[in-house]
Amino acid sequence: MRVDVHSDISCGCWCYMARKELRYAFLRRRVGPILAICMTLTLLAGCGNGQTSKGGMFFGPPQSIGNGTAKTYVTLDNSGKPTEVGIRVSAASLDGLPDEDTVPPRMLILDLPQRASATVFDHAMLNWNPHGHAPTALFGKPHFDMHFYMVDSAAVAKIDPSSPDFAARAAHLPDAKYVPVGYVPPPGSPAENTVPAMGLHWTDSANGIVPGKYDFTQILLNGTWDGRYTFIEPMMTREWMLTKQTIREDLKQPHAYQWNGYFPTTYSVRYDDQAKEYSISLGGMIMHHAS
Repeated sequence: MRVDVHSDISCGCWCYMARKELRYAFLRRRVGPILAICMTLTLLAGCGNGQTSKGGMFFGPPQSIGNGTAKTYVTLDNSGKPTEVGIRVSAASLDGLPDEDTVPPRMLILDLPQRASATVFDHAMLNWNPHGHAPTALFGKPHFDMHFYMVDSAAVAKIDPSSPDFAARAAHLPDAKYVPVGYVPPPGSPAENTVPAMGLHWTDSANGIVPGKYDFTQILLNGTWDGRYTFIEPMMTREWMLTKQTIREDLKQPHAYQWNGYFPTTYSVRYDDQAKEYSISLGGMIMHHAS
């Protein structure tokens, strides 16, 4: 009987290589998931060793406005300290807005995320002014108001001209050291200038806000009520927002603080093209204590 040694050897080598490849394929199918599990366990072990990151962006509940939504947010660093609070407004919100004012005006009360509790802010408020508001010579363009309040919504709601002590409380201005440097109240009676359910609005004297000369696109105001510095308010026209410009400004600071908490030092507006959202933010948070 003739034996073809060469053929047997070739067949043996081929069979050996085939079995080897099958074993590698089997290992690849098994090792991949095992490595993923090991990496996950390693990360979890790191978390258990005090390496957990407390940072991230956290959102408040959204509310409808126009054809879109608005929601608050807070950004924390890895240690859990707040670095920024803000409002994110979807691009669709700029469409489908009412053409006429409602009476009383519709104001969205936006709760901040619980993780924003270390900041000085209690909540935010957003409202749309289709015909602007007084003084119309300055702010008569269609625009959004965005209040970041340091007092709760119940306290704001009590700013009511029908209250017997309204005039006295409106005229009770904070000590100058508690108001950001350079900000001044409007001329005239504080009671006449105090907006119900908002407060008395102060403007930066450096902005040169003169009727007939000032062209309103976007601005930052501050507000008070009954001896307290109570809010920071970005205002911006719909027309300006549609340009999707980015701005970042340093906030003027008071000489002293009435509240304990993290205060912002910057103001920014930017458009997130991926999320299709505008971000109106107060950042650069620094801790201050009441004094």
